[in-house]
Amino acid sequence: MSDDSKVQFGHAEVTPEEKTRLVGGVFASVAQRYDVMNDVMSLGTHRLMKRMAVEMTGAQPGDCVLDLAGGTGDMSALLAPAVAPGGCVVLADINAAMMEVGRDRLLDEGHPDVRFCRTSAEELSFASDSFDCATIAFGLRNFTDKLVAFEELLRVLRPGGTLVVLEFSKPQHPLLQSAYQAFQTFWPPIGRLVVNDDHSYRYLVESIAVHPNQEGLKLMMEDAGFADVEYHNLAGGIAAIHTGVA
Repeated sequence: MSDDSKVQFGHAEVTPEEKTRLVGGVFASVAQRYDVMNDVMSLGTHRLMKRMAVEMTGAQPGDCVLDLAGGTGDMSALLAPAVAPGGCVVLADINAAMMEVGRDRLLDEGHPDVRFCRTSAEELSFASDSFDCATIAFGLRNFTDKLVAFEELLRVLRPGGTLVVLEFSKPQHPLLQSAYQAFQTFWPPIGRLVVNDDHSYRYLVESIAVHPNQEGLKLMMEDAGFADVEYHNLAGGIAAIHTGVA
């Protein structure tokens, strides 16, 4: 029987404090080559998926947008032009190494106005009703307490604001599920070659396996208080975009 005080770190059960520390170590280890590995593991499709997620925010010029677990800045780079002129993008993440890579990247790519905040998703450092929309792209699996994070997002979004969550999910066809699992077996050895770290990518595979399916995540968002929650499968359900209204 599982201990109610424990949370999942991949297949392991650990304390919330241990998960926060372990996840921090994972991303500190891979930060410098994180984007390269994303391209390799997704065969480049993560970029198209992120563009779709940004479109689904409905972000407009003048809006203030939160890019939670924004890491190396992929989503912020797409959101910044959408809210210009007059808007703002805040990249929030708990991992300093990922944010450092993101800050350098966004400056190099001509997005000097993106703001940065190091904060826990479960205790966001923002006033209530601060944002018109919020995004999480492939970061939700790593949160220590997803429900609490959703409740915090509901708090910082203005009434009627949109949350868009892009995350790995569950393939809908058994053959696709089997093929995808076979493909994932290559991720740790590739991680060893590209970033000299196979352990972090074993965790990645496990974190996808224990993540809620499409309906489970929809119910979690509804339990947190989001309305009109919907999801849209991508690549046959390998990933999904969930949306909800504050």
